[in-house]
Amino acid sequence: MSETVLVVAAHPDDETLGCGGTLLRHAAAGDTLHWLIVTAMTSPAFNAERIVRRNDEIEQVASAYGFAGIHQLGFATTRLDTIPDADMVAAMSAVFATVKPGVVYLPFRGDVHSDHRKTFATAYSCTKSFRHPYVRRVLMMEALSESEFAPALPGETFVPNVYRDISTELERKIDILRMYQGEVAAAPFPRSVEIVRAQATFRGAVAGCMAAEAFMLLKDVA
Repeated sequence: MSETVLVVAAHPDDETLGCGGTLLRHAAAGDTLHWLIVTAMTSPAFNAERIVRRNDEIEQVASAYGFAGIHQLGFATTRLDTIPDADMVAAMSAVFATVKPGVVYLPFRGDVHSDHRKTFATAYSCTKSFRHPYVRRVLMMEALSESEFAPALPGETFVPNVYRDISTELERKIDILRMYQGEVAAAPFPRSVEIVRAQATFRGAVAGCMAAEAFMLLKDVA
């Protein structure tokens, strides 16, 4: 039976870093994919050329995954901590009501970037059963350059309990990540091809496969 999947990304590239291989597997299984992008590049922080290039990247990435819908909230990047929670919840809830996802992927709540933490908190509010009862499965994903820098404190570190074998999807995931100009750099920068591959290899070793993505399961209604 096919699923409707919603990945919630604070920024474009979070979806690929966190669950790119898993999204490709969902697509191959015939699931319907939706992409909720919370922030946008806005002027004067970014010049017009960079904004146009980012919009082109979003279109390329959406085509690569076969997203049925791109839902852009347009809040200013790096400024989510200035937005009232109620405004963000209302905007996200409208997307949930339209998409009616069964499976939702969220940023890790302990990510160092404040945009990620705010995105998790407000999106998680939308998974309440009395608000959106069709949400049956909720997972947090890890994003290189954010999740691994969470403080080493109880309850704050990323401790996965779900793994998805992406052995056959890893190279395509990396190809899609490369579509984001300026987001990928040479190792040891976390968002590098070498580190993405190393992370997938390590997660795969834990799961008993050649490459994997790891998640923390928050809800699973059978």
